[in-house]
Amino acid sequence: QVQLVESGGGLVQPGGSLRLSCAASGFTFSSYAMSWVRQAPGKGAEWVSAIHSGGGITRYVDSVKGRFTISRDNAKNTLYLQMSSLKPEDTAVYYCARGGWSRFDYDYRGQGTQVTVSS
Repeated sequence: QVQLVESGGGLVQPGGSLRLSCAASGFTFSSYAMSWVRQAPGKGAEWVSAIHSGGGITRYVDSVKGRFTISRDNAKNTLYLQMSSLKPEDTAVYYCARGGWSRFDYDYRGQGTQVTVSS
């Protein structure tokens, strides 16, 4: 069965950095676009970024462009999100998702990892 397990979240001060990881199993990772979606307290889900199956093409929501970098290692079946210059408004639960190239067209999502940006 498809499994997506996120890690790397935590508490960080504004301006800090974090790297999220997502370990994928149960499917041919290299055949799928992958994405990150986040949900802040009391708000709906927000698509953050996506990466093509081969890793050469990426997309970002405007609010994170220049600060976040999505990448993948198909040999390790792992998806990453490098986040820098973090802001309090980046506070959310971050989910790894299979698919999502066209934003919310994903079919599986992990359990999420909490990112809190606060001084």
